[in-house]
Amino acid sequence: MENLNYHHYWYPAEKKGYSGTSIWTKEKPKHVEYGCGIEKYDAEGRIIRADFETFSVMSVYMPSGSSGEIRQEFKMGWLADFQNYINELKKEIPNLIISGDYNICHLDIDIHNPSKQQKSSGFLPEEREWVSQFIDSGFIDTFRMFNMEPHNYSWWSYRAGAKGKNLGWRIDYHMASKGLKDRLIRAAILSEAKHSDHCPILVELKE
Repeated sequence: MENLNYHHYWYPAEKKGYSGTSIWTKEKPKHVEYGCGIEKYDAEGRIIRADFETFSVMSVYMPSGSSGEIRQEFKMGWLADFQNYINELKKEIPNLIISGDYNICHLDIDIHNPSKQQKSSGFLPEEREWVSQFIDSGFIDTFRMFNMEPHNYSWWSYRAGAKGKNLGWRIDYHMASKGLKDRLIRAAILSEAKHSDHCPILVELKE
């Protein structure tokens, strides 16, 4: 990364290879914050934040509940605790961009065949409601600010040729504080990039 002139910051899980977050930036942050102060989440490396002059960027990896009831319960606890954490953080840092894998599809247009996914972790009514209330608490789903078309996904299962058939889920977001709305230029999903089961997503802001 140094050869590409990036500053890079990493927050891995204590369990090797399990989870973690990172931020790569060509502009050096004023401050980097590792974790949220809640041990059970910080042990999984789920939050890292870089503070710049006029905004902060948070990389977040929200838990999945697809492995069973125990992790689904963990996920729902995380969602409640994360909302409380952000509510307090906004008092100190009002201009936030919270980027990463939320492991939730919000709208019917964010998932293929929504009628058959109603009982799937990642599309449960209570998870989707959490996204709605998170947005209502002062955030913008930047992609949907510019594009309300269906069939735009950021993750595809490795099974059954899902990527080639575009049978995907939009679970990756750049959520921006509403105070940044006038600075948003565009947002996009770079679905042609092929390097994992996810693809990159982009948001561009004015200086």
